[in-house]
Amino acid sequence: MEFDRNSVRKVAHLARLELTADEEQQFSGQLSSILDYFEQLSELDTADVPPTTRVIDVSNVTRSDELQPYTDREAILQSAPEQEGDYFKVPKIL
Repeated sequence: MEFDRNSVRKVAHLARLELTADEEQQFSGQLSSILDYFEQLSELDTADVPPTTRVIDVSNVTRSDELQPYTDREAILQSAPEQEGDYFKVPKIL
């Protein structure tokens, strides 16, 4: 598929980009190459390929969230920007 300069101008306008004439020429060739590659990909038979979200299996490694009591209440309250008695003082949110 051929991407001409008018198409590049239209895409640039939609993306709110200002391109020079040289950039329009450069991008028209690059976008044509990208679209040609997608045409090649569309020729592949993917009927037996299950859908995936990632090419490789990746899982998020997190620690378990376990309650751990902290005995020095005063140290915690002293680190707060404001406190009122034995509590943190926070701005009212409406």
